[in-house]
Amino acid sequence: MTNYDYDLFTIGAGSGGVRASRLASKYGAKVGVAEEYRVGGTCVIRGCIPKKYLVYASEYGHGFHDAKGYGWTAENVSFDWTKLIENKDNEIDRLNGIYIRNLKNAGADIFQTRAEVKDAHTVHLVDENRDITAERILIATGGTPWVDDSVPGFDLGVTSNEAFHLEKLPKHVVVAGGGYIAIEFACIFKGLGCDVCLVYRGEDILRHFDADVSVQVHTELQRQGIRVITQALFDKIEKTETGQKRVSLSTGDHIDTDMVFWAVGRKPATQGLGLENAGVELGKNGAIKVDDQSKSSVGSIFAVGDVTDRVNLTPVAIREGAAFAETFYNDNPTQMDYRFIPKAVFSQPPVGSVGYAEHEARHEFKNVDIYKTTFRPMKQILSGSEERVMMKLVVDGDTDRVLGCHIVGADAAEMIQCVAIAVKAGLKKKDFDDTVALHPTIAEELVTMREKFIPNP
Repeated sequence: MTNYDYDLFTIGAGSGGVRASRLASKYGAKVGVAEEYRVGGTCVIRGCIPKKYLVYASEYGHGFHDAKGYGWTAENVSFDWTKLIENKDNEIDRLNGIYIRNLKNAGADIFQTRAEVKDAHTVHLVDENRDITAERILIATGGTPWVDDSVPGFDLGVTSNEAFHLEKLPKHVVVAGGGYIAIEFACIFKGLGCDVCLVYRGEDILRHFDADVSVQVHTELQRQGIRVITQALFDKIEKTETGQKRVSLSTGDHIDTDMVFWAVGRKPATQGLGLENAGVELGKNGAIKVDDQSKSSVGSIFAVGDVTDRVNLTPVAIREGAAFAETFYNDNPTQMDYRFIPKAVFSQPPVGSVGYAEHEARHEFKNVDIYKTTFRPMKQILSGSEERVMMKLVVDGDTDRVLGCHIVGADAAEMIQCVAIAVKAGLKKKDFDDTVALHPTIAEELVTMREKFIPNP
């Protein structure tokens, strides 16, 4: 029997890698973990958590205005970007420490170094210049922002990585992209007082969501004063004599701005990992190809999370990591279920979505019924805001099963987490109808929509 230094060696201490490593260690495996940056990964260090704090901060920008309708007077209100970033960093430091303690308490060894694969059972620790062997190697290095380096001057822009550590808040921002990261940061900067322009190559934003979600969010962005330019590309970015950046577009127009923010996508972080040394097969975007047990083309090498480019969400990476540990270290074969995963966009107002979009349902099912409503929420009546809520249920017309739910409006993400339980459980539209409404709430509309939506011919 071959002796290895570790039963499991994990490269990448983000959400998926940490969960897999902690559980494997708990189940008796000897586990080592290498992380070249900070334990906690993208979500904790430079993703979901710090982004949500910026979202909260930006919401106050709207809140002070809305409060006037409720009798509040707030004079000489000011915002301190430096203080926000300092407080955010303190919280991230605290979480980083918790992740480190949790791994150590589980019995795992942590190596603060870049690690690269040498062969099917060997990992090279770069900073320590030594090799470590393992029966199994788990790659959990996540993803990294992608920028279009074919655009001259592309390096004059920043990504989400740098946006969390800006020395000062820009007055004007141009955001490239139309996905959830682009939308969220456009709303963040606008709420903090910046002028914002969003440029997207497609016909409309959030193309992977239901079309009604896309239309509603587009409308709300414009209502906030965010300029949205679609069907346009960056031709080049260059510095002006005043120190600004000039973005030239494929439309022939140009925009002068203080900051260019790239949010055109992410790619699996596999470059330079040495996976080719072991013969690991990669997809065209660098993603590690894996089977339903997260096993790569090499039997001893596995991968979970964004590095596989399956469903790039933190809770999915955690579930994949847990399934891996259960299967190989707890004699409990477990597979990740990718059906009916809830999604959110923390725009303003936010988006919550689970299940089939209307176009997806019409492709899969013979008869599809739609229930949809848009309305001005009660909270905005006195505030004077024209913000509206959109709610939509996608229903199988033959079985009455609710196939999808899509919400744009305050607390949409909180609502969709609860609705996702019902949708995944296969509840029918009648079950929604039979539930007593909780009044007065936005959520009550989910159980009071009775008339099928008939589009105009």
